[in-house]
Amino acid sequence: MKLIISLLATASISCFANTTVIYNVNGYTPTYQGQTQQFSTLVFKDGKVVKTGDDSLKASFPDATTIDGKKATLLPGLIDAHGHIIGLGNNLSQLDVRNTQSVDMVGKMLAEFAKDKQGWIIGRGWNQEHWPGGQFPTAADLDKYVKDKPVVLSRVDGHAVWVNSKAMALAGITAQTDTPSGGEIIKLPSGQPSGVFIDKAETLVTQHIPKTDHASINRALDNAGNHLLSLGITSAHDAGIDYDTWQVYKQRAEHNNLPVRIVAMLSAGDPKLETMLKAGRYKDMNDMLSIGSVKVYADGALGSRGAALINEYADRKNHHGLMLETQEKLEQLFTLSFSHGFSANTHAIGDQANKTVLDAYENVFKKSGGILLRNRIEHAQIVSPNDIPRFKALKIIPSMQPVHATSDMHMAEQRLNETQLKGAYAWKTFLSQGSIIAAGSDFPVELADPFDGLYSAITRMDHNQLPEGGWRPEELLSRDEALRAFTLGGAYAAHQEFKVGSLEQGKWADFILINKDYYTVPLTDVHAIKVQQTWLAGELKYTLENEN
Repeated sequence: MKLIISLLATASISCFANTTVIYNVNGYTPTYQGQTQQFSTLVFKDGKVVKTGDDSLKASFPDATTIDGKKATLLPGLIDAHGHIIGLGNNLSQLDVRNTQSVDMVGKMLAEFAKDKQGWIIGRGWNQEHWPGGQFPTAADLDKYVKDKPVVLSRVDGHAVWVNSKAMALAGITAQTDTPSGGEIIKLPSGQPSGVFIDKAETLVTQHIPKTDHASINRALDNAGNHLLSLGITSAHDAGIDYDTWQVYKQRAEHNNLPVRIVAMLSAGDPKLETMLKAGRYKDMNDMLSIGSVKVYADGALGSRGAALINEYADRKNHHGLMLETQEKLEQLFTLSFSHGFSANTHAIGDQANKTVLDAYENVFKKSGGILLRNRIEHAQIVSPNDIPRFKALKIIPSMQPVHATSDMHMAEQRLNETQLKGAYAWKTFLSQGSIIAAGSDFPVELADPFDGLYSAITRMDHNQLPEGGWRPEELLSRDEALRAFTLGGAYAAHQEFKVGSLEQGKWADFILINKDYYTVPLTDVHAIKVQQTWLAGELKYTLENEN
């Protein structure tokens, strides 16, 4: 069956500077006032929404280009408030070991992938929790398959790398190599490095990987953009860009050829951070690129036991994870960001990291202001119940990824005790106190498909509908709440709630047509919803043409 709606029978893309009316649709949009509005006709002109209403609207625009939507469901373009665009683009052309079930399965994929490759072999996606025994792998495991080329495979969360002996040799790593603060070198019983490097120890190896050039960044951007559009994502918040990516994004914005809207955060770890800050905030006339925040890292990830916890890990005695920055350093970074008018968006997963980050924000707000900049905590995964109200008091936006809960739930119950889990993945608790959640996926850590995220938010189950009723179901969101988090929530976090995120008058006409009604389809089918068309600023950018 051909999954395509022939919407353009009476329309020409070249006509879209004129008024366009799409009628006979099953439309939904959240509104700034907090309701969800239904409509059957959308009118837009020069890329912006003129009006929504019923099909009688068509008669009010007799000279408009008209398109019969054939009862397709229409939603605002979805916003992913936390992803890594260039990482996603690179990932699409690198070794992807996301769904591997054993070390040997990774090795066989690696051997095949490396056959016609020269230089460093890069890949991503392994997760030892999905393998028998759940133990970290070793360099020797990779050497069995590739030993003549350096191999670097990032863990699925990006907070650990697994490398072969060739990579360690080229990096000059030995048993005497010092572990950097905020990192961990996993050691063998002999005292030799095992081949797994966590958080800030990753750079011991990764700094030796040849640097990418602007051409490769552009390729990755285009690859990622096409992929995101196919998923109905019209805007993505890029969580930490380096200087070269900053240059490419601005060049592309000036030439008006960015594939999707980008809200970019400057990486606090980039050596040229101050150079980028001194250049000032950036926003183009078409709202395709916005740069006005700094991405800061406070701790690691739960899967690699790098998330900083107040109490020890349930499955590793006396281990509390890793703080990547001291509170003093966090306060310095916040002060630097605020002094240039940039907000600070801080990665914090563990309850200790969230507490420390909140303390740092509070101290800096008292000394130098910045509370109104819509600062964020990225992930806010495990938060002490005592600290959740502080997000509201300090006007901190929890930028959360619903799919992390369903990916992590089994591992989280191993890593954390019941007390630690009380404030874990607590979306409903945040919403109930009046916090605005900006939802995303953390692609390519997770798949970028926003309907996976919406499904996780409203079911807290995996794709096999387990556990029945949802994991810790008191934190479930309604369909309205979830859609708002993936639209207006992300828009608000980017200071763009009057530009994007809903189909209200004067906003950009970013919208998608999907193959099922998000509001009436059975909960179990939400993750299977497919995007048939994606429109950005009133222009058709993607059409599904697959044959089934």
